[in-house]
Amino acid sequence: MAAAIPVSMNVVDQLISFFAPNAGIKRLAARRVLNQYEAAKPSRLRKHAKDTGSPDTQVKQGAVTLRTLARNLEQNHDIARGALRTLVNNIIGPTGIGIEPQPRRRDGTIHDEYAKQLRDAYRDWCLIPEVTHRHHWAKVQRMLAKTWLRDGEVFAQRLIGPVAGLDHGTRVPYSLEMMEADLIPMDYQDEARNIYQGIERNAWGRPLAYWAYKEFPGAGTWSKRGYEVKRIEVARMHHLAFVDRIGQMRGVSEFASVITRLEDIKDYEESERIAAKVAASLTAYVKRGSPDAYGNPENDNGRAPTAPREIGMAPGMIIDSLAVGEEIGMIDSNRPNPNLITFRQGQLRAVAAGVGASYSSLARDYNGTYSAQRQELVEQWINYAVLTDEFVGQLVQPVWQDFVQIAHLSGAVPMPKDVDPASADDALFVGQSMPWIDPLKEALAWHSLVQDGFASEVEVMRKRGANPRDVLEQIDAHRKAVKEKGLIFGSDFANQGKAVPPKDDSEPA
Repeated sequence: MAAAIPVSMNVVDQLISFFAPNAGIKRLAARRVLNQYEAAKPSRLRKHAKDTGSPDTQVKQGAVTLRTLARNLEQNHDIARGALRTLVNNIIGPTGIGIEPQPRRRDGTIHDEYAKQLRDAYRDWCLIPEVTHRHHWAKVQRMLAKTWLRDGEVFAQRLIGPVAGLDHGTRVPYSLEMMEADLIPMDYQDEARNIYQGIERNAWGRPLAYWAYKEFPGAGTWSKRGYEVKRIEVARMHHLAFVDRIGQMRGVSEFASVITRLEDIKDYEESERIAAKVAASLTAYVKRGSPDAYGNPENDNGRAPTAPREIGMAPGMIIDSLAVGEEIGMIDSNRPNPNLITFRQGQLRAVAAGVGASYSSLARDYNGTYSAQRQELVEQWINYAVLTDEFVGQLVQPVWQDFVQIAHLSGAVPMPKDVDPASADDALFVGQSMPWIDPLKEALAWHSLVQDGFASEVEVMRKRGANPRDVLEQIDAHRKAVKEKGLIFGSDFANQGKAVPPKDDSEPA
């Protein structure tokens, strides 16, 4: 048996034990357990910074400040801007989150005709999805994702059907109005109506409405009317937020934990850069043997004072203009610092871990073996996939559900009678696929899996970031065009399991 940890009895323990022995024993046992947690003991070596506030209290105290600091870093720090771009590119990608409609008939089969009509209408809507008509859907996703990561949250108002002064510009009357977090005032509060941090809630904490400024705070058009707020029902608003704690309503920047480190890296690099510039400006100095060689303007004893002079420097030159006792001294500033790269790499690894980005992509350092790079990519890709899932769940999927319903109600794409209404908005949301580090090795591996029956061609296409339906249509159209022109490719024989016929040298090339 393990030896018991001795616990000394103070005066209170002795009094309790005297009058209530059982209570005294429980008190000593509890103190013995607490003493085993060294991290909970106060010490001069530990700061013991604690977070005892409620989620909303912590957010209210720091979310706005963190948001503005993150924006400043994006504007003025290349590493922060690169980290944000890396996250957005891997979460959203160049073409946005893909959607494959999968509405089903009542017998469970996919209704291909209705799915095609939805794809065609959705393709038209993706050209003009927002109120300004300036951004297509993939760009809207990237802008919302960047704001979501940098500010911690972003809003998008749903505008459906006839709206005064708004031209939807698409077959389906549905548009989004993107809004930054500044438009939902953090300090707007009304306890009588259960409004906290600009969000009206019910007794269970469920959002009922958002209270938004009518104008952007501090903008050029800001006026007294700008301080007025309007109520937007929760059914008309998308709210993407990074939430860390249960009960938290407003989001906090994903860069919150690394802002200090990024600022330190920026300041340190700037100091080293200035030191290197100063060192490059310093060349040499003339050293004289004794103080008498410098002269004395007040009492020169009949000798002219020594005047400042310049000595030109050129590669391979010989200086023969030195006076007796003079010599040339060189200035060594030990700049640039040889430890800068090592220090910077260590700090960037910590930043990458904090924001969830890949270190190689963040630092543009791609040294290493194929196995090491692939291991980093595989482990990192899980984080990108999780962020993609959050983005899809908070924005893309609700937008698609709105789109299908509005397309049906507006008559743009009416729902067929044989479609199960509960499955009308079913879809497959396709995020970015993990890139191939060595295409030849990856292709051979997938080829073996497909041949052995452990994977399908569709899965391989999706791993390459391609849409199987588009690939099949392209292959079909290509083969029809090849057949019309009477051309033959080696792949035609390979697909049919035939050997490629040898070339007849007697025929002209």
